[in-house]
Amino acid sequence: MATATSAPERLHSADSSAGGDMKQKDTDPLLSRVSRRRAGSKPSAEPPRPRRQQSFKRDFGHAAAETYLITRLTFKLLSYLGVGYRWITRLLALGFYAMLLMPGFLQVPSQAFFKLMDVVLSVNFSQLDITISSQAKSDEVLFMEINLEIVICSLDLYLPKNRDSSKPVVAFVTGGAWIIGYKAWGSLLGQQLAERDIIVACIDYRNFPQGTISDMVKDASEGISFVCNNIIEYGGDPNRIYLMGQSAGAHISACALLEQAIKESRRESISWSVSQIKAYFGLSGGYNLTNLVDHFDCRGLYRSIFLSIMEGEKSLERFSPEIVVQNPSLRSAVSVLPRIILFHGTADFSIPSDASKNFVDALQRVGAQADLILYDGKTHTDLFLQDPLRGGKDELFDYVVAFIHAGDAEALAKDTMAPPRRRHVPELLLRLARNVSPF
Repeated sequence: MATATSAPERLHSADSSAGGDMKQKDTDPLLSRVSRRRAGSKPSAEPPRPRRQQSFKRDFGHAAAETYLITRLTFKLLSYLGVGYRWITRLLALGFYAMLLMPGFLQVPSQAFFKLMDVVLSVNFSQLDITISSQAKSDEVLFMEINLEIVICSLDLYLPKNRDSSKPVVAFVTGGAWIIGYKAWGSLLGQQLAERDIIVACIDYRNFPQGTISDMVKDASEGISFVCNNIIEYGGDPNRIYLMGQSAGAHISACALLEQAIKESRRESISWSVSQIKAYFGLSGGYNLTNLVDHFDCRGLYRSIFLSIMEGEKSLERFSPEIVVQNPSLRSAVSVLPRIILFHGTADFSIPSDASKNFVDALQRVGAQADLILYDGKTHTDLFLQDPLRGGKDELFDYVVAFIHAGDAEALAKDTMAPPRRRHVPELLLRLARNVSPF
């Protein structure tokens, strides 16, 4: 399998000078490249500073750089948004919605780092050298911070506590309207699947205006590549990798999967293969952008902003998987796609359920294996947030777990004995949040 020859740069790395050519990514495992120096680097003539002082200076510089980046991007985004009634009201609704669900949001990170159920690794990766800057370990949790000179992508790994055998893996791309997507949005899913002996990799990607859709697809593809090529180092089974995306993440991951299939059909250089993906799960996604432009405009994602995210009206078809798979010249690419299963709520007003139905119909017409599962009365956030925070039985979660564990009698037996998932938010707050949700 060929290795990648290029990768997108983070915006803050593009703003600074990166003298010299970037080294090609070698084929060594991630941790075998720890603390390696660049070729040709000269040792410092100064005596080494105390480690604590170096760590403080690095952390302070990193915080300052991130603060500057976020501030600059915020003002840039505001310049795109302007002052409009719809997006202001939805911004206020988002704030109120987050406040109502805050009890759950606060519990999830604390469980990830202090509960016995899994190990959490935060991993950054690129073509450059990797160093571990800090590592903390207790009886229950290992947290490792890995830094690079230029950050290309990052992901969080949620590892089951029981790692006596190789585990199936879900590579997950979160949603966020292509503007507020972040890997941490998948932490609840990561924890709950890790409790069922499934490794979860929550992949991060650049948002608008830091990047446009092609950057997001490249970042997601880099994350998938990392999982395919390195997950065995973390106890994952490279032959049981599943790709999943939610909302905008479903669109981005579908684009990445289809783009990779096209490259393979043309025998181009690739860093991961579609054949490594056992199945694709798309949750509440939109797959035909030409049908969604006006819909999003009415809901506050204005046409001008959306077209800027998607790199202009001429690019809408290129980044519409439903349209791409119907191209007769790409039938060989469609033939290598894994099984595709789409989930959607019938009361989803952010992205109507017809978006998934039409994509499944298009896939089936061209011979791809595709299925649609609809959830009556469920909204855009019910399936991914309210239902998981409610705890107890969850049809979508149970379906995904049963699908991944199919053929594994021992895992299925454990699933039947698993305790019900705990509630994170009181029912009253969940119902209020559902009513004020801007999604």
